[in-house]
Amino acid sequence: MTRPVDDLIRRLPGLAPVGDALERAIDVAAAALRRGGTLLVCGNGGSASDSEHLVADLMKGFMSPRPLPDSERLRFAAEAGAHGAEIAERLQRSLPAISLGSEVALTTAIANDIRFDMVFAQQVNGLARPGDVLIAISTTGNSPSVVNAALVARLRSVQVIALTGRDGGELARDADVAIRVPADVVFEIQELHLPVYHAFALALEEAFFGLTAAVGDVAGAAATARPNP
Repeated sequence: MTRPVDDLIRRLPGLAPVGDALERAIDVAAAALRRGGTLLVCGNGGSASDSEHLVADLMKGFMSPRPLPDSERLRFAAEAGAHGAEIAERLQRSLPAISLGSEVALTTAIANDIRFDMVFAQQVNGLARPGDVLIAISTTGNSPSVVNAALVARLRSVQVIALTGRDGGELARDADVAIRVPADVVFEIQELHLPVYHAFALALEEAFFGLTAAVGDVAGAAATARPNP
């Protein structure tokens, strides 16, 4: 297993049952990112907050620095002088991810004009491209808006990673990878989701940017990540 997953299980042995599924989810997400894909994340209520939290950990430095490559830093300086060089020093590379629940105007328009259970499905329909990944978070696995989004994702050739509770519901049964944490009560499920997606984000960060990414070009897969190359 990757170091972050090993560390997760060492700290929280009760999560050992999700280790293999979490590793598969990391592999699916990393493959999509290497192809230039995007991770779309959705969930309702507390799971919407988890979606935003995960995206924040992916889109900027989480535990490792993510400096621009030397070539990019030099280009910023050459094209925009001292100001460009300063901006380049502050920019961090991203793993492209979008929280679908964060689009307040769009989600409320969809809820009002179509139906609430379509708020994520409509966005997947408009944004997702073959090779992307949908990370669908639902404590029960039966949230209609999340289940509908997963259905549209599959029909758009987008793989689905489900993060649910023990039962998994309809979402887990239909997902490409289902991470079903060993809990049944909503708040207990949510308490376990946090360390799981932290390990997920940390594993991706290590895969693309290394444990102690230094200033300069980062070798390997990180060089092929689409945004902020």
